[in-house]
Amino acid sequence: MFLQESGEMYLETIYVLTKNSDAVRSIDVCEHMGYSKPSVSRAIGLLKNGGYVTVDGEGHLSLTAEGKEVAEKIYERHTVITEFLISLGVSRDVASEDACKMEHVISDDSVEAIKSFVEKDRG
Repeated sequence: MFLQESGEMYLETIYVLTKNSDAVRSIDVCEHMGYSKPSVSRAIGLLKNGGYVTVDGEGHLSLTAEGKEVAEKIYERHTVITEFLISLGVSRDVASEDACKMEHVISDDSVEAIKSFVEKDRG
């Protein structure tokens, strides 16, 4: 299944929420993203059908291995791009917001180059 930007954003959100809580439900995703319950429910259904998410009997969301792989990749892209923009003098809030848009369209090669640059800059 081809994931669109919105699907990647949902997976990243679930990933981030599970870093802080063992039990993540659709309502937590709604609150975090500011989306309506029907929108989140539809998206979770699509991600579930695509094999990226599982939902247990109590409504707790879990990423499958494939879902976690995608989420980790997007989260790393977000983090790397945010840190890069901050190093250029962009405020943390703006850098994070811009990274959220860029993380879905930037190539792997560019992300790796930025990552190397940021790591060199720190060292």
